[in-house]
Amino acid sequence: MRQDRSDADQHRKTVKKRMTKPERKTGPSAGERRPGMKLRQEKGERPRQKVQAGEKAGRGDVSPVKYRLTLEYDGTGYSGWQMQKNAKSIQGTLLRVAEDLLGGPVDIQGAGRTDAGVHALAQVAHLETTRRMPPRKLLEGLNDALPSSINILRVEEAPPLFHARHSAQLRSYLYVISGHRTAFGKRYVWWIRDHLELKKMQAASRLFAGFHDFSSFADKRMDKQAPTRVKVEATELHASGDLIFFRVTGSHFLWKMVRRMVGVMVEVGREKLDISDVRQMLKSYSPEPARLTAPPSGLYLERVLYEGDSLQSLTLPLVPWFAIGLQK
Repeated sequence: MRQDRSDADQHRKTVKKRMTKPERKTGPSAGERRPGMKLRQEKGERPRQKVQAGEKAGRGDVSPVKYRLTLEYDGTGYSGWQMQKNAKSIQGTLLRVAEDLLGGPVDIQGAGRTDAGVHALAQVAHLETTRRMPPRKLLEGLNDALPSSINILRVEEAPPLFHARHSAQLRSYLYVISGHRTAFGKRYVWWIRDHLELKKMQAASRLFAGFHDFSSFADKRMDKQAPTRVKVEATELHASGDLIFFRVTGSHFLWKMVRRMVGVMVEVGREKLDISDVRQMLKSYSPEPARLTAPPSGLYLERVLYEGDSLQSLTLPLVPWFAIGLQK
C-alpha cells in the first residue's frame, strides 16, 4: 500500500535508539515500512508524562515490552494505515494517542498497510514501549482517546520476537458490492446499479486462485522492482440479498491488486468481459484492469492469520451494518 518510505524509515531508527536511552525525556512518532525502527525528532514535542498508577515500569527498567493489538477502523477520511507527511493516517493517530498515554516514545507496526479509504475488521499491530501497563488498562486508555472511527478490540502481551507484519502467514481481504442504493452505505460498499451475473463472476474469481503473475493487476508506481508473481491461497464469492461478498486470501498482495481483481470480475458480471479475457490478463500484461479499479470504499482487511490460526468459511451476513444493503 502507499507509503512515505523516507519518513517511516528515519522515524523507526530514532525510536529504537531512544528506547534504549531512558535519560531522554521526550518522544515523537514512528512509521512503518521495513524492519528496523526509526524515529525522527519533531518540533514542539511534549515532555514525557509521568507513569500512571498501575503501570509497573520503574526508572531503571527500560526493557521494551511488546503488545499485540487487534483493531477495527473506518478508513474514510484517512490517507491509509501508513504514517505520511501532512496527512491523517491510522498509524499516526495511534502513535500520538499511545505516546500520550504511555508518556514516552513507542513503536507501532501493522500487519496490513491498507490504502486511503480502505477499512479493517481485524487489523493486527504490535506496540513496543518501555512502559508496562496491564492489557485491559491499555485497551481502555487507547479507546478513551481515539476517535470513534478507530476501535481497539483486543490487547495482549506478545513475545519479544513477534512482529505484526513479518510473523503473519496469511491475510484475508473482503470486498462488498451492493445492488441496493442506500444513504448510509455508500462509504462501506461499492454500489452498482447494473445487473451482475453471479455465476460468471464466481467462475472468474476461481481463476485468481493459485500462483500467477499479477502484473496486470498491480500499480507499480510505488515500487517498480516489486515481484508481481503472487500466490493466492483461496477465493470465495457469495451473494446475500442485494450484497455480493468477495473474499481473497494470500500471504501478501500488490498495491491495488484486490481492487483491480474486483473491477475485472464486475465487468465479467456485466458481460463486458469474458472468462477468456481474465485468463489472458494472467498470462500477459494488460492495462485494462487499471481502468477498472474498484473504489476503496468496499474493501476491508478482514483478518490476519498467524501460526496455528485457521480461516473459517464466510457466514452471511457477516456483520450487522452490511444489512443496510438487504432489501426488505
